Amino acid sequence: MQINGRNIGDGNPCYVIAEMSANHAGSIENAKEIIHAAKESGADCMKIQTYTPDTITMNCHNQYFQIEGGTWEGENLYSLYGKAYTPWEWQAELFETATKVGLDFFSTPFDHTAVDFLEEIGMQFYKIASFELVDIPLIQYVASKGKPIIMSTGMGSLGEIEEAVNVIKEKNCPLALLKCSSAYPAIPDSMNLKTIPNMKEVFQVPVGLSDHSMGGVAAVTAVALGANMIEKHFCLSREIENPDSSFSMEPEEFKNMVRDIRDAERAMGKVCYTVTESEMQNRSFRKSIFVSKDIKKGEKLTKENIRVIRPGYGLKPKYYEQVLGMTALQDLEAGTPLDFKIIG
Repeated sequence: MQINGRNIGDGNPCYVIAEMSANHAGSIENAKEIIHAAKESGADCMKIQTYTPDTITMNCHNQYFQIEGGTWEGENLYSLYGKAYTPWEWQAELFETATKVGLDFFSTPFDHTAVDFLEEIGMQFYKIASFELVDIPLIQYVASKGKPIIMSTGMGSLGEIEEAVNVIKEKNCPLALLKCSSAYPAIPDSMNLKTIPNMKEVFQVPVGLSDHSMGGVAAVTAVALGANMIEKHFCLSREIENPDSSFSMEPEEFKNMVRDIRDAERAMGKVCYTVTESEMQNRSFRKSIFVSKDIKKGEKLTKENIRVIRPGYGLKPKYYEQVLGMTALQDLEAGTPLDFKIIG
């Protein structure tokens, strides 16, 4: 998969996405500052969401539209989305801001009108949210644009994921999947990160993690398991209250996570049994056979006058039993590394 000429997949650096979501808290200046902070914190891409309360739900307050439990307990859907949405009149300007600072930029559309709008402003790739995994008509419409798609799979059964993937593949759109636990925040017990390598095998596409957990442990673990992308909610400060702030990462936390991801990538390296340069320098601290007491020429080597000790300048320890009983060919001073040239 390629995004703006960048290869995404095995053998390439993990692609790190900062999700703005509602963290602008209703201010375009906050939104722009988030973009700059995300760039400084090591993100490769900024993601937003494109909906209004009316395009994602309806203004109804019966029991079906009330949220029970979780981060948004007691909220009405229409009211919640009214607080959380990113005004469409900002989005072209935010796209331009991200481009200027060197971040890729994309969005999650939630209905056909959002897709049409994003096409108008030149969106180059799209996100399908976990909750929209079953909205096959929306996925078909996004896929009809022929652009790369990143799709989260939270709450999806294997069959539901397969159905959505097939819709996208029918249109020959480049695709990446994100393992996701659609809880806010997600807890480690529910994340099942071992699914990532299995998803790669089953669907034969790049797979990453949409991470709603606190901290960076899950993201780094996912990368160690082969994740090609990480998406994480990003805020200026959790003190700026909004519907997503409580489970979002602050800039310094995000920066540390990206650093740990890059360190993990370097640490994974490749299958290798050769001795590294730094290890070569330390081989001298291995054990070897040394003369431990002065030995006269013609005297035999015994357990009393030779020892296996550090450092590693003498014969390898595996020769210890072999050299016992051999004879010194010259006077040997204690502290001399043993060598076959001086015994016989």
